[in-house]
Amino acid sequence: MTNTASADASIKGLSFEDALTELERIVASLERGEVSLDDAIAAFERGTALKSHCEARLEAARMRVEKIKAPVSGDAPSETENFDPDQS
Repeated sequence: MTNTASADASIKGLSFEDALTELERIVASLERGEVSLDDAIAAFERGTALKSHCEARLEAARMRVEKIKAPVSGDAPSETENFDPDQS
């Protein structure tokens, strides 16, 4: 497995919250300038992958919410679909 493939696999298993927390740490570190150029490039690449992951998770959640069928009566929805984070 290549480094990129292993990084993608490690990101795929992250929850939205964990990915966002890591992305925030990367951004803060880059803003402070506390990493070497090579480390900054690697962090930027990881951050880009984390951003894409977060966007995909948000879109999946949005689609799930749209699938909830709310009856006109205002009662609880009669059906929902299980959330599958691997389906985007």
